[in-house]
Amino acid sequence: MMRVVVLISGRGSNLASLFAATDRDGFPARVVAVISNRPAAQGLAIAAARGVPTDVLDHRQFAERGQFDTALAGVIDGFMPDLIVLAGFMRILGEGFVRRYEGRLINIHPSLLPAFPGLHTHRRALLEGVRIHGCTVHFVTADLDHGPVIIQAAVPVLDSDDEDTLAARVLAQEHVVYPQAVRWFAEGRLHLCAGRIVLDVPQDGASALIAPQIARCPPC
Repeated sequence: MMRVVVLISGRGSNLASLFAATDRDGFPARVVAVISNRPAAQGLAIAAARGVPTDVLDHRQFAERGQFDTALAGVIDGFMPDLIVLAGFMRILGEGFVRRYEGRLINIHPSLLPAFPGLHTHRRALLEGVRIHGCTVHFVTADLDHGPVIIQAAVPVLDSDDEDTLAARVLAQEHVVYPQAVRWFAEGRLHLCAGRIVLDVPQDGASALIAPQIARCPPC
């Protein structure tokens, strides 16, 4: 059973969707800890209600980003995870931290990357007049909201949309694709090779799900 540590900063909706996935028979991973940089993060209560260990590392207590990263890595390593999942974790992680967990650190972003990295993605999508929006699960690199794409989900942008309605439709897809990415990783179907995604799954699902696939690992 693969061990997963989840990092959060807020309400924990993607955390809740991951817990729901782990409740299903045969899911090959379990959440062993939830860590937040914000003491008031609502997701901590979701974890505590399930008896999952939690920890808080308030970034405001550290003078430098590197000090926070070092302390965070120490807490994470105490839980001996196979995979670290960023689920609404609103801190930029330094290059050294990312390198430490390269290939086992994933994130979800509420846009179809590389479009709209950073904040306020739904507002920006509406202002730009795009007709398709969505979310992206990707391996984390030192570049903000970049890194090899694991899976994406697309939703139409409707003429009647505002930020809230668009965000809700994207969030519903986040709750589908993030557990799927974790499952693939836990089953050994997903890994990085020479900075590229290797994904050993058939691509016969719904057209809204976009998953890159490499048939075999290129020479490393």
